Amino acid sequence: MNAGLYCFTPEIFSLLERVAVSPRGELELTDALAQLIREERLAACRLASWIDVGYPWDLLSANEQMMQDLAPFIQGVLEEGVVLKGPVSVGEGSVVRAGTCIEGPCIIGRDCRIGPHAYIRGATTIGDGCHIGHATEVKNSIVLPKTNLPHFNYLGDSVVGSGCNFGAGTKVANLRHDRAEVKVRGISTKRKKLGAIVGDRVQTGINCSVNVGAVIGCGAQIGPHVLVDGYIAPGAKIR
Repeated sequence: MNAGLYCFTPEIFSLLERVAVSPRGELELTDALAQLIREERLAACRLASWIDVGYPWDLLSANEQMMQDLAPFIQGVLEEGVVLKGPVSVGEGSVVRAGTCIEGPCIIGRDCRIGPHAYIRGATTIGDGCHIGHATEVKNSIVLPKTNLPHFNYLGDSVVGSGCNFGAGTKVANLRHDRAEVKVRGISTKRKKLGAIVGDRVQTGINCSVNVGAVIGCGAQIGPHVLVDGYIAPGAKIR
């Protein structure tokens, strides 16, 4: 399998000078690789497993697999009354406040504010500088740095970009009523549970509802009490 990922030395440029121009008028890296194979100078790396991350929701599967052997470590501060179950890692400068329950595997980055009374569970990764606040639940999701889910939010089986802010009461659905597979813009996800794919710098107003399989483009602004469904273009303002 060619993953399209290479680590070359500068020698690759001299090899490219020795290959013929392809029918499409370019010097092809694959032709240089073929030359290395002929010279028996190409090493293969055999992988025990492989996860394709061609779609955003594939990141959830990759996250789940990468966290199977998570070694827990606590570098931040846990207030009295915090409950940890399973492997949980908390980065330096982060504070987990009283009443919070975290069920691993879970990674919380540096300089995060978690709780009080937050609930985080199931293969969740939270980036540096995030705020997961009071009465907020995050399940099986990826939250990139400097994103705020500050109070009364639910986020399940979702990927959220950096610098986002969810208004109080914004909730993301992750399961169809008929329990059928979730499709995103007509594409099969092979997942019965999938929330939303949210770009960077998205803002939602209070009490927004985000439907299963929704895609929200970077910089979109969603007003209060809006039902988000389907595809929202980058920079859109929805009222």
